[in-house]
Amino acid sequence: MSDQKVFEASPESKGKAKQLRLFAFLAWFIAIAGQIFAIFKLINNEDLIWLIVVIVVILGLSITGSILWKKANRLDPASEKDKTRFFVQNQLGAIMGVLAFLPLVILIFMNKDLDGKTKGIAGGIAVVAMLIAGISGVDFNPPSVEQYTKEINEQTTTLKELNFDNDNVYWTSAGNKYHIFEDCQHIRGRENISNGTVKESWEQKGISELCKTCEKNALKNKGTSEEVNVDPS
Repeated sequence: MSDQKVFEASPESKGKAKQLRLFAFLAWFIAIAGQIFAIFKLINNEDLIWLIVVIVVILGLSITGSILWKKANRLDPASEKDKTRFFVQNQLGAIMGVLAFLPLVILIFMNKDLDGKTKGIAGGIAVVAMLIAGISGVDFNPPSVEQYTKEINEQTTTLKELNFDNDNVYWTSAGNKYHIFEDCQHIRGRENISNGTVKESWEQKGISELCKTCEKNALKNKGTSEEVNVDPS
């Protein structure tokens, strides 16, 4: 397929993805620092409430890091060809979520100075938090260059079927759909309207869905055009 369009993240998307990943690592770093603080200062019977508070804070930071990391992956996805990198990049949130709690969980249950009640409460909360952080970090539908390439070409084909051979679409900086018509009611009069191919809307803005109003109007125009071209004989 010589005319196949291969997805490649734009420099702007890569820059934004890099920024999101830095913030994600910062959140995970603070979460792990909080875990270290809890290990050395709060694993005792007297500081149970503070230990629980720190566990909740660590959980919030872990989830925040995972959300940012997933957003970055959707802007700049990995290729399925490198299976190791693809797995690590897409599931790093789950890995970091577990690492933010696992040492703490082990040390809580192994600490001989804690009474049974403290171990049960603190350990139980830490285990639940670790499971939540791990599961929330899992990407059950990880993006990939190949997936984006496939969908871009499918959508380009859809435009051709709607009689739009030039593959020119429009989108706005705040929108999440691309439009076939520049005067579509959803973007008419708005500032900063960009235009380009379906591939460019994916690469520059991460937009992957056609406006339903535009699709409906295109189908209507196509039907009218076909009626006009019908041979009366």
